[in-house]
Amino acid sequence: MTLPLLYSLQHCPYAMRARMGILMAEQQVVLRAIKTKNKPPHLLQISPKGTVPVLLLPNNHVIDESLDIMLWALKQNDPHNLLHAHDPLALARMLKLINLNDTQFKPVLEKYKFYARTKDMAQIYYQQACEEFIKQFEAKLTAHKYLIGDEKSLADYALLPFIRQFARVDKHWYLQSEYSHVRAWLNELLHAPMFTKVMTKYDLWMDCNEEFLYGVKKI
Repeated sequence: MTLPLLYSLQHCPYAMRARMGILMAEQQVVLRAIKTKNKPPHLLQISPKGTVPVLLLPNNHVIDESLDIMLWALKQNDPHNLLHAHDPLALARMLKLINLNDTQFKPVLEKYKFYARTKDMAQIYYQQACEEFIKQFEAKLTAHKYLIGDEKSLADYALLPFIRQFARVDKHWYLQSEYSHVRAWLNELLHAPMFTKVMTKYDLWMDCNEEFLYGVKKI
């Protein structure tokens, strides 16, 4: 049986998102690990924009957006009910929150990370700008255990890599901040066995010409 082919970058939040979706859906793919400075010609051939993740299906259909890869996987199989099939309005709420993350929070987060590295005073400005979004997440997690309700959803895993990045910029400040529900939520997800599997390091395809079977049959 021919498996889908996934091009992935270990620490890219979008690639992490895709790998989580594949694992939680109990799908299997063939993974080729890459780095941005040495992209395989085949990757650029099937997805000229050259970003990861990229999933090539056996029918040659290409999915090169992380959220679309998550949705593809979960529509094949959703054993943890991350799409909340019992609630016809749930997916729309998830997608709205993910869109907020991707279009508004992520650009500000990139500025926060950049100015933290340069030790520029603008770090405080962008930290506060990020907090406007973290406050929204904190409010949701105060009202219920996860971002959409009391059960995990697509939104929790789609936002996890980005909130993880936020927490790591100024860890000392973050650990003493007022966002206790965000911390509890993040700690739970980061310490789950699934996340350890997601962050497994693989040899680079361009260095060793080796690809790896990725995916598990029960999380």
